[in-house]
Amino acid sequence: MSPVHLAGTGLACVLGEDMPSALASLRRGGVPPVMVDVAEGFRWPVYALAPKEGDWTQRLRDTVRGVVAQTGDWGPCTAPLFVASSSLDIGFMEHEKQDLRLGGDLQDFASVVAGALDWRGPVFTVSTACTSSLNAVLAAVDLIRAGEADEALVIGAEMCNRFTVAGFGAMQLLAPDSGQPFGEGRRGLVLGEAVAALRLSSRPSRWQVAGGVNVVDGCNPSGTEATAVHAMCRGALAQGGLQPGDIDLVKAQAAGSPVNDAIEAEALKQVFDPMPPLVSLKSVLGHTLGASGAAELALLLGCIEGGAWPSVDYPLDASLGIALSEEAPRRLRNILLNFSGFGGGHASLVLKDTGA
Repeated sequence: MSPVHLAGTGLACVLGEDMPSALASLRRGGVPPVMVDVAEGFRWPVYALAPKEGDWTQRLRDTVRGVVAQTGDWGPCTAPLFVASSSLDIGFMEHEKQDLRLGGDLQDFASVVAGALDWRGPVFTVSTACTSSLNAVLAAVDLIRAGEADEALVIGAEMCNRFTVAGFGAMQLLAPDSGQPFGEGRRGLVLGEAVAALRLSSRPSRWQVAGGVNVVDGCNPSGTEATAVHAMCRGALAQGGLQPGDIDLVKAQAAGSPVNDAIEAEALKQVFDPMPPLVSLKSVLGHTLGASGAAELALLLGCIEGGAWPSVDYPLDASLGIALSEEAPRRLRNILLNFSGFGGGHASLVLKDTGA
């Protein structure tokens, strides 16, 4: 099977419209969330994209074009395109049609994204809640490994809408102010908006996708399951021919949930002994749901290559027995990225630094 490499990344998030501006914001301590009113008397913080001119669809098109341009020149766009999202076009229905139904064609959102790029290759929708864009990466990797394509583009997108915020708020999952992954005072997660693009290729480059798996355990449809964390970590390692001791950094799911963070921390300690350095990006990005796989992967590699790193400006929960790295580890041969979401989805990806 052909090796698969990450040939380019693009990102627009609360930190900025491209990677240089995002890293500059990170060095300044990040950008605070804004309060979003979902109903009278109910408002929650969201790490929102910067306001843009135009209606909801035009803002989506402009953002997608800008993010994909960061991944390089595609020429005629004939490669497979994977569009990943959990909210899809709910924002369009809120802002333009005033239609609050969960209706429409599942492919509508991907069609708008593809149209913005004049994409002529096959277009796929991936919507598996918060693991959407990581699962899109796994699907794209399978196509390239099988020789069905030389390149593929994965786009993870979560745009503004009140429905998602209201739903998480109704489930009492949101923090009233800021997210504190693994924090002593963590009170829930803070949602975020982002559009990210990943260019996957059979041509060699620095970062190679060494392994990845998706594990579904529906025992707790809205939470993290320890056995699934074990399975996804060990499955991704096995696919890459690696042992736990070969991992130099783990990007944890850690969103600030009082219960889920504790379950994840304990599960990671059972997989890794000793524990490699850990990093969580949701304190600076927010939880970008279906975009998180692409957005957090892009930002993490930007941090490594650009010499920036998310600071931890809150006390960690000592009872968890873990720490978050305050800087990028000097040795970074293999990185494990973990994601989980509603419906019992747990997905992991191993990236290997080839030195190319």
